[in-house]
Amino acid sequence: MADPIQLERRGLLYVLSSPSGAGKSTIARMLLEGDDEMSLSVSATTRPIRDGEIEGIDYHFVDDAEFDQLVDKDAFLEWAHVFGHRYGTLKSEVETAFASGRDVLLDVDWQGAQQLKALDSDTVRVFILPPSMSELEQRLRGRGTDSDAVIAGRMERAAAEISHWKEYDYVLINNDVDRCVKKARVILEAERLRRNRRVGIVDFVRGLTG
Repeated sequence: MADPIQLERRGLLYVLSSPSGAGKSTIARMLLEGDDEMSLSVSATTRPIRDGEIEGIDYHFVDDAEFDQLVDKDAFLEWAHVFGHRYGTLKSEVETAFASGRDVLLDVDWQGAQQLKALDSDTVRVFILPPSMSELEQRLRGRGTDSDAVIAGRMERAAAEISHWKEYDYVLINNDVDRCVKKARVILEAERLRRNRRVGIVDFVRGLTG
């Protein structure tokens, strides 16, 4: 059997957004499993570290002054305020992944997704919707980590976030996480095959046609 033909291609930013509780983090984790062509961008955040989290693995934890310095240095591709804290995608994280030939998965909200216009040709935006608002609230309560007031705030914010769904390239409804992940993978594989990302295709075709 002939060896598979490998064509060089540009990396892409695969952006996942959703309201809190819609399953974005779970879908991101499942997408990364077994995919050696993609890595998760580790964001910087002013949020305090939680039990079990690891610096540099879950987030780069910084204080407000350090975050301000990063903003002043134009170190972020995007950053946003989320539930009283700031989160930002470091350019260095994405540049390192692209340099090693890997795609980058970004877990950001709609504010962050809007700021990626400079990389539009290499950005794929996917919005994850819950099957219903009642199911979303049930999932939030099922976590057992938030008070009624916090859940009410998250539900109010969810409605505002969902209003931005038209700004995304793809919209998936997460009523079954395994099915949703399969669809997200199909999107990823199709986007990797886009002609404008396969920089080796020109030389390959020239070789065929002489």
